[in-house]
Amino acid sequence: MPPLWQKSIPKVPDVDASKVKQFVQQMWDDAVVPSLVEYIRIPNKSPSFDPDWVTHGYMDAAVELMRSWARHQLQGISGATVEVVRLDGRTPLIFIEIPGEGDEPVLLYGHLDKQPEFTGWAEGLGPWTPVMRGESLYGRGGADDGYAIYGALSAILALHDQNVPHARCVVLIEACEESGSYDLPSYVDHLAVRIGSPGLVVCLDSGCGDYDRLWLTTSLRGLANASLTVRVLTEGVHSGDASGIVPSSFRVLRHLLSRLEDEKTGEILPRGFYADIPPARYQQAKAAGAILGNAVFEKFPFAGRTRPMATDPAELILNRTWRPQLAIIGLDGLPAPQNAGNVLLPYTTAKLSLRLPPTMPGDAMALMKRILTENPPQGAEVTFEASPFVSQGWNAPELAPWLEQLIGRAAEASFGNAPAYMGEGGSIPFMGMLGAKFPQTQFVITGVLGPHSNAHGPNEFLHIPTGKRVTETIAHILAGHLGHG
Repeated sequence: MPPLWQKSIPKVPDVDASKVKQFVQQMWDDAVVPSLVEYIRIPNKSPSFDPDWVTHGYMDAAVELMRSWARHQLQGISGATVEVVRLDGRTPLIFIEIPGEGDEPVLLYGHLDKQPEFTGWAEGLGPWTPVMRGESLYGRGGADDGYAIYGALSAILALHDQNVPHARCVVLIEACEESGSYDLPSYVDHLAVRIGSPGLVVCLDSGCGDYDRLWLTTSLRGLANASLTVRVLTEGVHSGDASGIVPSSFRVLRHLLSRLEDEKTGEILPRGFYADIPPARYQQAKAAGAILGNAVFEKFPFAGRTRPMATDPAELILNRTWRPQLAIIGLDGLPAPQNAGNVLLPYTTAKLSLRLPPTMPGDAMALMKRILTENPPQGAEVTFEASPFVSQGWNAPELAPWLEQLIGRAAEASFGNAPAYMGEGGSIPFMGMLGAKFPQTQFVITGVLGPHSNAHGPNEFLHIPTGKRVTETIAHILAGHLGHG
């Protein structure tokens, strides 16, 4: 049976798709890309990576850049407001209100804080050096997620260009998403009356399987980070004297991690970290796998003859969206090889990043701590330091028929292809928070992070044509949303 959007349904009146496309193209070329170039230059790292962010002033510089841009673009819209809200001791938040019709506001979300520099940028590229190559703008934060405020406002302005009505729009741009969005609940509570009860949430902080169609994010994994330290000595000692008597801290650490992860397969062993995968998500993974094929894994820069963990694209998609996975993202206590003497090291610390299923029940951090710290080998001293910010996973509610129809029309108008649906392996803490606060709300979560765009790593880029097409799509969705009832 064809999806609802392919059936004969009335079109949204008075919206000229060609004019939307022309407006968005011009807006991006003339106003959006130049401002994004300036934004990329600002090293406004998220507070977890820049504890002195207040003193450095980079976050304020990024906020002011976007605030000024938004105020300039919205100056012709009566009643539109752009405000920087600041709560004591918290990162700032940009709060934008654009008047509209109806009783059901739309909330559009993005963030402006960035991941740190990382290493390995290609020659001529760098995190704070905006470079345009072909149709892609390189530099940290353009795709994750600096473009969000520009895309959201450009979509709204495209409707005003044609005098097309829309619902009241509220735009929230936060500044600590990359640190777990720990400030955001306070702002949502503080602004609750002004936000109202949104019937639709649009999030522009997600990914896309390819650049040929609109990808809707159906789920997000949770995340639990922690540091695990194994200490066997109070100071380093000669390895010739101690090895065979004193246990290696690295070996003990490896032993403990094997309780959590099968080192041969990468499978997380304790079943308490799993959740049932809904049948609809299985079907969407199969459909996405059929679209993407080997591109599911070929997009990654494998070294040498390294192979993916499976060959079935659908299974790989389920691995990265619904199954727990462990990554060791940092090590301490080990000297650089060129400085390593014949010393049995006193301790080893590993920074753990455990991705969790969207609907995992229970306390993942407590479970991980118990598994890793109980009865350590040789009675080694084990310390488990949990990150204070645990991101809960999120599974999208079923799309209402009117929204499925609307997304289908909008995607066809903007991309020329049907939309696709797939979970994402990352986390957006705001989605779980909103889902709990507004259980009846509908969600449109999409983004521009496609193959090789490499958010968080080297050579991050924003694919400009995709940014434009996503913007067009949001304009069509906003136009159709107002009259869905």
